[in-house]
Amino acid sequence: MLRLATRFSRLPSILVLVVRECRRSAMIRRLCLVSAVALLSVVTYSANAQAAPTFSERDTEDNPIGNVHLGTPIVIPVGDTAKAVHLGFGLNVGGGYNFTREHGLVGEFLWNNLLPTNEAQAKVRTALNDPTLNLSVRLFNLTGNYRYELRGKHLGAYFLGGGGLYYRHTHLSREETTGNSIECTPAWIWWGFSCTSGTVTENQTVGSWSATAPGYNGGIGFTFRVGDPPYRFYTESRYHYAPNKRINTQLIDITFGIRY
Repeated sequence: MLRLATRFSRLPSILVLVVRECRRSAMIRRLCLVSAVALLSVVTYSANAQAAPTFSERDTEDNPIGNVHLGTPIVIPVGDTAKAVHLGFGLNVGGGYNFTREHGLVGEFLWNNLLPTNEAQAKVRTALNDPTLNLSVRLFNLTGNYRYELRGKHLGAYFLGGGGLYYRHTHLSREETTGNSIECTPAWIWWGFSCTSGTVTENQTVGSWSATAPGYNGGIGFTFRVGDPPYRFYTESRYHYAPNKRINTQLIDITFGIRY
């Protein structure tokens, strides 16, 4: 496991970013607090469960009662989301309960940092006459998911799907006030500007904007046993959708990580 830890040398820096983002607003702090409490409860329960007597169908080390995972997703936006941002990265952490070897529940917290497209950022900079303006997006989601897994001795596959709360926060490096006759595009709406009759509303000042909505996700993953059971490396791909205000959030994340 020490060798595996060295392969995730980026995780400490990502964790620092997550802590920094958790201090950004009251809403984000509440989401982070709920996620931390849920994860701590799952880890504590999982540790106690492993020490307790098991049922006959749980008499192998590769069939734990609890599950915990930690991963790093690469995010690919799709739909209208892709017109404003083009790539992202983040942190995925969660855990839950395995009813049987095949069926389980997984609670999860996902943080993503989404990068603006060069085209979208250039248009905003030009229209606002500010060539040094920087744009950023943070996406937080807290979900509950059902997992159906087919697990072999060394390889496994699973389907995962569920729903939860999706919180999106956009930020401009400084407050900006719009002028007149700016064509309205999805990128402007994404960054928190409002539009009227096909143009960006005049004389509105925006520095940051956020939207919260229920959403859902679903996908497939694969596991590879590493070291002693039940530790496994996993990779998965999932589609996420949330009807956030003004413009929907749609993305595909490809995650690599370690699970128990």
